[in-house]
Amino acid sequence: MKAAFFTTNGPAKTVLQVLDVARPEPGPGEVRVRVTLSAINPGDMWMRANSSPEDFGPVGELRGRIPHQDGTGVIDAVGAGVDTNRIGERVWIWMAGSPWGTAAEWTVVPSEQAVRLPDGASDELGAGLGIPAMTAHWCLHADGSPKDSTVLVAAGAGAVGHFAIELGKIAGARIVTTVSSPEKATLARAAGADLVVNYRDADAVQQILDGTGPVNRIIEVALTDNLELDLAVAAPGATIVTYAAQPVDPTLPVFRLMWPNLVLRFALFLTEPRDALLRAAADITSALERGLLSPLPVHSFGLDDVAAAHEAVESGVTGKVVLDLR
Repeated sequence: MKAAFFTTNGPAKTVLQVLDVARPEPGPGEVRVRVTLSAINPGDMWMRANSSPEDFGPVGELRGRIPHQDGTGVIDAVGAGVDTNRIGERVWIWMAGSPWGTAAEWTVVPSEQAVRLPDGASDELGAGLGIPAMTAHWCLHADGSPKDSTVLVAAGAGAVGHFAIELGKIAGARIVTTVSSPEKATLARAAGADLVVNYRDADAVQQILDGTGPVNRIIEVALTDNLELDLAVAAPGATIVTYAAQPVDPTLPVFRLMWPNLVLRFALFLTEPRDALLRAAADITSALERGLLSPLPVHSFGLDDVAAAHEAVESGVTGKVVLDLR
């Protein structure tokens, strides 16, 4: 089969190559998926640049890694202990592991990490779930239901932000989100945000306070950049959940966090509790069945253009970048 592959860390054009490698076989409890779309996340850039030797595994005669954790496809083989009725099932994939990522014609994952994709859900929507939607779910629910609370979602036109808006509305929260342009504001409103504010506006804080009042939960992608705004709009006892790291760590104003009894939580998909991941997958699939989730704009590349696809993600393109293997 054809697969994107890297054997060392470095820039996309330097280390990513497309090779013919042996097709994997599913082990006990696993399924093999014929990949249709392989979705790319910012975390895949980090892994390409920072994978350690233990992250590389044997693929044929080489030792390395096939990138990407998310995608969609069709199950074409199952391992021992997996119901053979799953063969032919369309699925969305989360946390495909090393070395068998989704940037290949086939991948293998534990059966529960290939989740049935409802008939009404497109491959493009399914491929964009995984890390973004499950991160959003954890940020919303890690401290209990957000029902009847006001949630501020930073970067509402980003992948995590998009699904935080949609999943937050499903859970009964009021959603305010920040964006940086009119085009992104349009995407955030389409996702269902109750209030959309351009964080570059001089009166962004006042717009939020006038529109929703103080917020109970903040889902943050850029804590260093946005901490001042977050502190200005947080209600007493609010939780700030940050799911991404910036090159420069924030300086925490301890007393300003302490006085209103704020909670600062850090969230990482890869180390999220297993039961929370499975609950997120179930809730996301339920939302798909009800037609309550939507895709971001998709930027499609062929497998042979995997390096260019990575560069598109690194450039900050709005929407979802995928490799199309159909």
